[in-house]
Amino acid sequence: MRILIAVIIGLSMIVSASLLQDGLTQMRTGDRFVTVKGVAEQEVTADLALWPIRFAATGETLDEAREQARRSREGVMAFLKLQAIPGDSVELQRMDVVDSGANPYQTDTGIRKFIITQVLMVRSTDVEKVRQAAQNVSDLVDSGVILSSDYGPTGPTYLFTRLNDIKPQMIADATAAARESAQQFARDADAELGGLRRANQGVFQILARDQAPGVMAEQQPVKTVRVVSTFDYYLK
Repeated sequence: MRILIAVIIGLSMIVSASLLQDGLTQMRTGDRFVTVKGVAEQEVTADLALWPIRFAATGETLDEAREQARRSREGVMAFLKLQAIPGDSVELQRMDVVDSGANPYQTDTGIRKFIITQVLMVRSTDVEKVRQAAQNVSDLVDSGVILSSDYGPTGPTYLFTRLNDIKPQMIADATAAARESAQQFARDADAELGGLRRANQGVFQILARDQAPGVMAEQQPVKTVRVVSTFDYYLK
């Protein structure tokens, strides 16, 4: 009886050792993987332009300032009409009135002034027309409109709003590029590429096409969309 029990215990230890060895082998095999990145880039053109046109008018009385502001506003609308930008693409976004005589921190010179600043926002999907108009903005100044740049951007902002339309193809391109890199690594390592262990899509970035110091993507109608995806592949 004692001999039978000893045999059973011995066989159990052999089986346990074998299972443990197989488990460790699978663990080591499972830990063999390679991390690769896939990059995809695509050049796109902005499909929406926003152009805030800021101008100021002054007068010794409020009526004088209002009259000058009216003339300036009409001048801006006439300029935009000459640039083939329709009136329904323009709206009054902001108007501020400042009475210099009501400013307690200003030195009293005996002269009271009213300053009216207005912002007309051009919003158009015809990006090229807005770009051309912005290049001819000196004509607006020549007509007597006093442009202001007290706050915010002074030129158009160009936006690309169809990112979701190009995402699937860019993800596919990044995935293909990453897998190609992983296959090359496996060949160099004398291994075989296994299945996918983990994937990270990455963040889509809209960058300036001409990347230089101080140049922002919003300033350029043509942009570069970029995504870097990360993948882990098992090695066999």
